[in-house]
Amino acid sequence: MTKFLILVTLITISFGVHADVELNDLPNKPKRVWYSLFDGKSLKGWHLFNTTSEIKTWKIEEGSLVCLGGKGPSGSGDIFTDQTYADFELRWEWKVNKGSNSGIFYHVIEDPKYKRAIETAPEYQIIDDINYPAKLEDSQKSGANYGMHTPAQSKQLKPIGEWNTSRLIFKKGRVEHWLNDIRIVNFRAWNKDWTKRKTEGKWKDYPDYGLSKVGRIGLQDHGNKAYFKNIEIREL
Repeated sequence: MTKFLILVTLITISFGVHADVELNDLPNKPKRVWYSLFDGKSLKGWHLFNTTSEIKTWKIEEGSLVCLGGKGPSGSGDIFTDQTYADFELRWEWKVNKGSNSGIFYHVIEDPKYKRAIETAPEYQIIDDINYPAKLEDSQKSGANYGMHTPAQSKQLKPIGEWNTSRLIFKKGRVEHWLNDIRIVNFRAWNKDWTKRKTEGKWKDYPDYGLSKVGRIGLQDHGNKAYFKNIEIREL
């Protein structure tokens, strides 16, 4: 019995020291513990939408997960976590090239009836607000809940080439977007205001948009180069 207790103690200490890395491989991960979605050296844990085909439009550069900017149909290069999440807090660092566009999807539903993630998934928008070649509405700018909620005027976006830090919190329908330590979006999903924005705006022809309470996390390939690192999540 003594040897067994010592072994359990050593295992507990080991996981406590390396929790952010090793819990990514555990089948039943404890809630409220941060763990990595990207190991800094491979695409382990990620796949393309509705397929297990080889990922060719993303690569690893100096510990960053980099979108190369695919030439295929819109959304064809988006990548998604193998795991699904309900209530969570996600944090990551990102930057884009001049004029680039990308984003973070969540609660993505994969099904043959859907061609792209945007049919079901809300998006934390990532974009070059200043140099993007098309005119942007406020709900299309960095940090926005794309097509739905506009970021606050207090938003502080780093210059092109510098790393931004972001957080996305979803808990029981309450959603927060953070950018460089400032909360810039705060809303509640599925209430009257949310429904009005959905049915009268960009998503009026997408009946399943934003309805799921659980799904995958996704990184968008919008045909432009974008960089991500230190992607971590904890379930709430």
